[in-house]
Amino acid sequence: MKNVVVVGSQWGDEGKGKIVDWLSSEADIVVRFQGGHNAGHTLVIDKKTFKLRLLPSGIVREGKISILGNGVVIDPWALLSEIKEIKKQGIKVTPENFMISESASLILPFHQEMDEIRENAAGKGKIGTTKRGIGPCYEDKVGRRSIRVMDLRSESNLDTRLNNVLLHHNAIRKGLKKRIFKKDELKKKLLKIAPEILKFAKPVWLKLDEYKNSRKKILFEGAQGILLDVDHGTYPFVTSSNTVPAMAATGSGSGPDKIGYILGITKAYTTRVGSGPFPTELKNKIGEELGRRGKEFGTVTARKRRCGWFDGVLVRQTIKISGINGIALTKLDVLDELNEIKMCIGYDLYGKKLNYLPAASEDQFKIKPIYESFPGWKTKTQGIRNISDLPENAKKYIYALEDFIGAKVSSISTSPEREDTILIEDPFKS
Repeated sequence: MKNVVVVGSQWGDEGKGKIVDWLSSEADIVVRFQGGHNAGHTLVIDKKTFKLRLLPSGIVREGKISILGNGVVIDPWALLSEIKEIKKQGIKVTPENFMISESASLILPFHQEMDEIRENAAGKGKIGTTKRGIGPCYEDKVGRRSIRVMDLRSESNLDTRLNNVLLHHNAIRKGLKKRIFKKDELKKKLLKIAPEILKFAKPVWLKLDEYKNSRKKILFEGAQGILLDVDHGTYPFVTSSNTVPAMAATGSGSGPDKIGYILGITKAYTTRVGSGPFPTELKNKIGEELGRRGKEFGTVTARKRRCGWFDGVLVRQTIKISGINGIALTKLDVLDELNEIKMCIGYDLYGKKLNYLPAASEDQFKIKPIYESFPGWKTKTQGIRNISDLPENAKKYIYALEDFIGAKVSSISTSPEREDTILIEDPFKS
């Protein structure tokens, strides 16, 4: 049995929640290893919908242990609110089935305010952040001034750490003519919720080592997508963490040798939320139709997603960068009513053909997609659970996609329902 990492191979919103839930029936442990409460995963189980932001997808399944690793940034108030919300839906969240790395950094109110201040002042240069304080918190982490979960254990230590981080933030806020944060008020608020957070805090790296030694199956769950990776994405229109599967080891304290299979969740077309380059974007009726049929609105923000044709060049690039072993192709059924379907197989930049996304943001905005066209199948694929039952034109599109990106299609999703999945290769057993 192999431990599996699940990541998005595009700009996020590929349908990771459903796939992680589907795989969690085999896994014992589900670990989030990066991102914050800006990542929304929607799960539909027995016609009951769960919308998760920070909690790992395994939390909705009895008998599974869910973990937030050290690579995650945690808004403690948002986390407690989400726990309260999901408990109302009948889900148990206890220290026995949920734990937080004591090394994880905390998102504080001034992080969220700074996120809003910067984004609102950026004008046309907006990144498209969710304004939840994710980026500023990661900045403090790298700057060695963040408040971590473990700091809540000691009032004197918390006092020292707050002095350090507020020295930095209040100097900036004073220059921007914004209100100054008072340490004692913030400390009081943190100490009030400390017991509720600390009861879940553990040395996650040590617990994962115990689970590995006892041969538990571990599922590592990524947030966003590889094209939003701070190093390998469409910089600067990216998130503030590494979203590549290698981060599963760093963001959880688990060695890379313990990762056996990397599954890239890949939508049968392409979407993007917020600003940034999008070579295959469709600003026409087809784009609107994809958005309508695919219900392309953000789980967390309800923002409308931009839609376009499948970009084979980008997915092939993310596969090479991240070492993806196989892809889970999602939302195939959204394409059911189209007469023609296109796939990007190259770019044109100033008359020169490229087979990769150039690194410069200026070039990324100017490239033009080169397409290969496929006939649509004009029949319903929703709910199909066997590949042999798919229309011939759907199979031709899938095989062409698979051949171009250079990775196996290990499963195909034909609806939001967990059971409507065509399994070709089991990541835990392959």
